[in-house]
Amino acid sequence: MNRIEKLQELLQKMPDDNFLRHALALEYIKLGNDDDAKVLFENILNASPDYVGSYYHLGKLLERQSETTAAIEWYEKGMAAAKKANDQHAYNELQAAYEDIVY
Repeated sequence: MNRIEKLQELLQKMPDDNFLRHALALEYIKLGNDDDAKVLFENILNASPDYVGSYYHLGKLLERQSETTAAIEWYEKGMAAAKKANDQHAYNELQAAYEDIVY
């Protein structure tokens, strides 16, 4: 059983597990399946805006798809979430990605 199949099997038992959904999205990205990854990241962040780790990956995915405005919006949301969570490392990564686009 490959990693995607294993993650999908686990998600059938725990469909709201953000860690599993995030891991599956990353596996989709590795395969070049940005569309399914995007849906997963958006679902995670719309349901759990405090799941800081997904903002960066969604932003980068949107940049690859030339959706610059959407990427900026997600980076901004991510910076606010990271600040609220006192996650300076995530904040710095998001800010750097944001500044690369904006400036």
